[in-house]
Amino acid sequence: MAVKAPRLGASGSVDLDEAVFGEPYHGPLVHEAATAELAARRRGTASTKTRGEIAMTGAKAWRQKGTGRARAGALSTPQRVGGGVAFGPKPHGHIAKVNRKARRRALRSALSVHVDRGTLAIVDAADFDVPSTRRAAEALAGFGEGKALVLLASAGEETCLKSFRNIPRVEVGTCEGAGVADVIGAARLVLSQAAVDHFGSLAPAAQSDRRSRREQEAAA
Repeated sequence: MAVKAPRLGASGSVDLDEAVFGEPYHGPLVHEAATAELAARRRGTASTKTRGEIAMTGAKAWRQKGTGRARAGALSTPQRVGGGVAFGPKPHGHIAKVNRKARRRALRSALSVHVDRGTLAIVDAADFDVPSTRRAAEALAGFGEGKALVLLASAGEETCLKSFRNIPRVEVGTCEGAGVADVIGAARLVLSQAAVDHFGSLAPAAQSDRRSRREQEAAA
């Protein structure tokens, strides 16, 4: 069965590579890749002071005996106001490793979900020879509802990018920088032909060809 996607704002459809856009959905794999991507975007700068880092006197609050009150030690203990924080956060990284093959398979799966749902469309960047937000908004208006993600090539499609970037609830990015979390989190996905060609490199056959070429070059 051929995999097709409609053209945005025009009639007809575009044939897609079944090896990329026909991948069966792998829920656990998509979850692993999306979670790792979102975690890697965290800055990890949250920090609190422990009782040893609080700038406070080390003397006892009052003498040990004779006051009628319970004995008290340092004022920097966590149970006192102004004291240190027990088990608080410290700066650290949140990066979790995901194998390259697993991430590529998860991205293929996320792209295929949009094909199955009918929420994937192809835009011809050549139609936007000059930036036109009105034309882009009219094209998107006839293509479902919800948050839209428009992925274009990093070079040569600047006018198309400028046409979509000012539309509410629309995110514009490059196909090279798109992640599984971006694709699976969008209600609608719009790709340029250059982006479709870029994702064609995710096909297992294309990966095998590149690996064999590298082996041949190394042997030579």
